[in-house]
Amino acid sequence: MLSDLIDKEKSVEELEGDRWPDPPPDSTNLVLSVHALRRRPIKDLAVEDLCRLIGQDVGLQWLMPVALDFLRETAPQESKTGWYDDDLLTAVLTRKGSLWRSRPEFARHLDRTVRILTDLSPYVQREVQSFRGLVSDLV
Repeated sequence: MLSDLIDKEKSVEELEGDRWPDPPPDSTNLVLSVHALRRRPIKDLAVEDLCRLIGQDVGLQWLMPVALDFLRETAPQESKTGWYDDDLLTAVLTRKGSLWRSRPEFARHLDRTVRILTDLSPYVQREVQSFRGLVSDLV
């Protein structure tokens, strides 16, 4: 598992060693939630929380292994039911090419996972194709 070396008892903030200042009081809900989620232990983050943080490119070094392992663990079951919750998958698939280049093992892991999945929506199928285009030389 990619996430075995991640200390999930710690928050992204603790793992990064970088405490962000509190956001201004007039911040958007997105900004407020990202700040709060960075302070929550990784083990306490829900899938929706992972989506939000990954979608904002926050804590990718620690959160991507957790998300990729979750996607891999749930792929066989999701494939059997013919339905897949696309939010986390889309958040992961749409990360920049620089992430995949710096961590090719993430790209290979995700590529193997999406090969398990069936009945993806056309939108997610396009995201898979874009991802594969970015990482074709890595997988």
